[in-house]
Amino acid sequence: MDPHLLRTFVTVAECGSFSAAAERLGYTQSAVSQHISTLENDLGTPLLRRRPVTPTPAGERLLEHAAPILLRLTAARADVRRAVSTTPTPLTVAATPLASGGGRSSGAAAPGPPGGLLSAALRQVRRLHPGTEVRLTVCGREEVVEGVASGDFALGLVDGVAAPSDPLRLSDSMHLRTTAVAHDDLVVALPNDHPLASRRGIALRDLADARWINAPDLAAPLAVLRATTGSDGFRPAITYAGTDLHTLLTLIANGHGLAVLPRSAPAQVAVPLTSPRLVHRTELLHGHLSEPAATALAAALSK
Repeated sequence: MDPHLLRTFVTVAECGSFSAAAERLGYTQSAVSQHISTLENDLGTPLLRRRPVTPTPAGERLLEHAAPILLRLTAARADVRRAVSTTPTPLTVAATPLASGGGRSSGAAAPGPPGGLLSAALRQVRRLHPGTEVRLTVCGREEVVEGVASGDFALGLVDGVAAPSDPLRLSDSMHLRTTAVAHDDLVVALPNDHPLASRRGIALRDLADARWINAPDLAAPLAVLRATTGSDGFRPAITYAGTDLHTLLTLIANGHGLAVLPRSAPAQVAVPLTSPRLVHRTELLHGHLSEPAATALAAALSK
């Protein structure tokens, strides 16, 4: 199966339009149509409905396979280029906002608040490989996973909410190695004048009808809270698509909504989440590591 045809198919499905896909890919619309026809002839079945442009059942199945295939090809290309490069390779690291603060580590997944985990690990790398240039990118969870999977980043740190013994559920991470490096308890962040601000603990199900802020790259995503409790509540009063924790905490303090955060987040009022039993978890992601500095960083983060 030609990966160029596969990439065209994925792009058309994402755009929902042959013309928009052509513009994104830099092809003519007729070339995009030819690519899709060739792929459909190869597989012996229609992959896209034309009006509107949506995947057929066969196209949906192909999409499930296509994204990881294309990511692996991109990662392979990046890995080979790094292997044959004669110039020093920067150490590229991506982290979600809360994961970039790190956390104490001692053995498997260390309990404790985010602190200097990443910073301390980079300091150790700098000591072992003093000439290494480090490029750190702070971004959302999906960008971290996709960037590591595609080879744009050598390593990634992501955080999220999970049951104490469960790993994070991350898309596009099947071929990546994941290691838990830190965990923390969860709290509900509230404004000072909230009726529940004086509670010693809160059950999540009691807050289903509260005002919530959906900040999926910082707080526990509301979809996760709904799935965890089996409730249709937890609807957002505000959706915050940014990655600045201070902005989120300001919104909470001014009464715009609640959010579930790690205990270490500096919220004005934070009431422990008593049920269900969930933790804030930080994981290290990486594929094959060929650079000594990247290997050293992975080892330092996994101690």
